[in-house]
Amino acid sequence: MFEKHIKELNKQAMITAKKRLDNLSKPLDSLGWLEDVIVQICGILGTDHPNLDKKNITIMCADNGVIDEGVSQVGFEVTTIVANNFTKNITAVNHFSNYFKQEISVIDIGMKETLDNPLIINKKISNGTNNMVNGPAMTKKQAIDAINVGILQVKELKEKGYSLVGTGEMGIGNTTTSTAILHVFIDDDLEKITGYGAGLSEDGLKRKIIAIEKAIDINKPDKNDPIDVLSKVGGYDIAGMCGLFIGGAIYGLPIIIDGYISSIAALLAYKLCPACKEFMIPSHGSYEPGTKFVFEQLGLKPVLQMEMRLGEGTGASMIMGIIDLAYTTYCNMGTFEDANVIPYKKYEKG
Repeated sequence: MFEKHIKELNKQAMITAKKRLDNLSKPLDSLGWLEDVIVQICGILGTDHPNLDKKNITIMCADNGVIDEGVSQVGFEVTTIVANNFTKNITAVNHFSNYFKQEISVIDIGMKETLDNPLIINKKISNGTNNMVNGPAMTKKQAIDAINVGILQVKELKEKGYSLVGTGEMGIGNTTTSTAILHVFIDDDLEKITGYGAGLSEDGLKRKIIAIEKAIDINKPDKNDPIDVLSKVGGYDIAGMCGLFIGGAIYGLPIIIDGYISSIAALLAYKLCPACKEFMIPSHGSYEPGTKFVFEQLGLKPVLQMEMRLGEGTGASMIMGIIDLAYTTYCNMGTFEDANVIPYKKYEKG
């Protein structure tokens, strides 16, 4: 569906970056992932010395009709409040992004309420999704429209000179939609992959599992058709982030996976367009139990393990800060010649 539009990584830029890393005054490959991610980013951006100054975290905000089933201890109004708070500079992701000198974009892709706030980008598909327990959460057209919101956001960021994009979300009930999508794809024990989300009680967790079971039973999503799965048991926030990952592959920007919900969006993008994976950078492994199953499907490994489960783009923000550290080392660390040290030799393992 999207493959013909995907850019290839610049292999020459990756080779040149790797040669520089191997010539820095350290044992070969000794910085591990920090070296790998720099090579990947150089390949995506097409140069061995990209400008990484402009970074953005795009937060997709949407409401999910499934909260009518008691799968959250709070209601739609919290999505509205937190989305508004992103623009007041008082949330966790604000403090993370301020510290690392990153910018955020807040997109209303499907909140139940519409805020009169010029700092929120209105790309609303509809006022929240339908309750997936009673039928499809959205139409296929709405799912595709929401994906396109993410794709076009990356296009605009690329045109404005951004070089790294982080994914974030805000949407009450979205661990329920995320787990429903995961369950369709892997058909594993639902109790094993379903978590407490934002602090559910034991009874709340049981309601969540029942809601997912009912939604899948009534909608019968086709695991071989990712758009069908997304439209029947997904959410607009997930669809929008899916579009960010696809957009990264189309327009040649690295896209950072945030937490559990973001990783589900990455999985959908991968199912729709396997080449997207080369443009994805994982951040952390969420505390949500489904996380490890998502990354097994993606064939990627989270870099950080801190039992976080907030979302908002906080994990993406942190990993972009670590990328800054890796890149300044890559650019400024002394070579073997500078350090008057004999270069290490690379031996093939037999």
